[in-house]
Amino acid sequence: MSDLSAFPITQKWPASYPERLQLYSLPTPNGVKASIMLEETGLPYEAHLVSFESKDQLSEEFLSLNPNNKIPAILDPNGPDGKPLTLFESGAILLYLADKTGQLIPEDTAARYETTQWLMFQMGGIGPMFGQLGFFHKFAGKDYEDKRPRDRYLAETQRLLGVLDKRLEGREWLMGGRYSIADIATFPWVRNLVGFYEARELVEFERFSNVQRVLDAFVARPAVAKGLNIPPRG
Repeated sequence: MSDLSAFPITQKWPASYPERLQLYSLPTPNGVKASIMLEETGLPYEAHLVSFESKDQLSEEFLSLNPNNKIPAILDPNGPDGKPLTLFESGAILLYLADKTGQLIPEDTAARYETTQWLMFQMGGIGPMFGQLGFFHKFAGKDYEDKRPRDRYLAETQRLLGVLDKRLEGREWLMGGRYSIADIATFPWVRNLVGFYEARELVEFERFSNVQRVLDAFVARPAVAKGLNIPPRG
């Protein structure tokens, strides 16, 4: 049995199955990237809820794993060379799990970099821009009469959706016929935009038929349906 007692995070979230990968997360667009990936690959894991309401992400135990106080984060007792590995940042976790399992990333070098390119496109563009639009559309931004901040992010969100839509024209997934970590990174954010952020009409989502088609295929996957609710909010 693996001994994880050297990691302070296990004091707040004890591991019932220390031989399994430990996931510390919350069902947000970034958080579910890790849970969906784990469900898709079948890698055994144990999920722990990091509650924002309780400010768990600011606890000393969580900060010992991720000093940037963001979810998701993982502790893999069976990391490289058989040694435990801790990791944060959702994109890094996707790449690590893809390499660990040999799944959802092409072996071909050129295709691998192309997949990584679309992963970075999500991390650098879709996530931050969709999140800002959600803030100004649904949350505190409503208190501001000046709509220029919202409209700035609206325009950029529509531009990014256009890039996605063009990429998906004639393609089943971002990498063609092969489902990959690029899709796992991207479509939780698209789902959040038109669902939780209630921005479907605002962004004129019906204009982006290829994005809608692939979003529908994404959420229909059993591993996605399960991963979207892990860890349970309680």
